[in-house]
Amino acid sequence: MPPEVLKFLHDVQQACELIEQFTAGKTVEDFRNDVQLRSAVERQFITIGEAIQQVLRVAPNLATSITESRRIVNFRNVMVHGYAQIVADTVWGVVETGLPLLRDEVWQLMPPNSTTAVDESE
Repeated sequence: MPPEVLKFLHDVQQACELIEQFTAGKTVEDFRNDVQLRSAVERQFITIGEAIQQVLRVAPNLATSITESRRIVNFRNVMVHGYAQIVADTVWGVVETGLPLLRDEVWQLMPPNSTTAVDESE
């Protein structure tokens, strides 16, 4: 796998982990009422969408390895360009249902023993 793709996948992994940290022990009600939490989670979803978009650009064959990769990119586009349309409950639903699947799929794409062994200077 090209190093560039590994870097993007690492970015997805890191963003997934951050979202999980930010939302641990939180409820949808907490999410609705905490603008800082929403902003942090939405920012990480933007990173995920952009990284997936770049993965698909460099290695389009990986589209079948990431469930709903196109929807992930579209979700990012709404966050960036249609921010007024963002519904907290929808984002929370993605945190609860879509994020675990994405995290698992990306982990499976990473080579063994590559726990973030991507050169951060790239």
